[in-house]
Amino acid sequence: MGNLRFPIGQFSFQPPSTAVQRKQWIADLAEAPANLRAAVAGLSEAQLNTPYRDGGWTVRQVIHHVPDSHMNAYIRFKLALTENDPIIKPYDEGAWAELSDTRDTPTEISLTLLETLHARWVRLMEAMSDADFLKQFRHPERGVVTLEMNLALYAWHGKHHVAHITSLRERNKW
Repeated sequence: MGNLRFPIGQFSFQPPSTAVQRKQWIADLAEAPANLRAAVAGLSEAQLNTPYRDGGWTVRQVIHHVPDSHMNAYIRFKLALTENDPIIKPYDEGAWAELSDTRDTPTEISLTLLETLHARWVRLMEAMSDADFLKQFRHPERGVVTLEMNLALYAWHGKHHVAHITSLRERNKW
């Protein structure tokens, strides 16, 4: 059945990246909102409230988590582009997934938020130079993170969560 927690495998990054790799990762990010929307199309409320694995988040929580996480990544990009080696603030994604906006907000709002966020983020990245992708921020738990690594991570992250949902749909024959 494969690894339900990491259906596309764990994130891996080997610097330095190439311009071709970065272009593909940006394309992956540009496609992520449509891929997430397609993954959840037609799901019922009961299906949205189903965990993608035992002990995992519900589909609804995943849908709301992706824009939460990607908003943080977008802001980290902007900080690294405008400040010298900024220290970013991590967030407790598990606690965020339990907040009322995750529980009570229609999923369409987060799907739309992800679309508009990615429209801005992709425009920003398409205008970045090779040197810009080497800029970095400091994560209190992960250390130094370059923008090229963060780009690769979030290209993977979108696919990772789409696969949580699509693999659940396949297993449950939805």
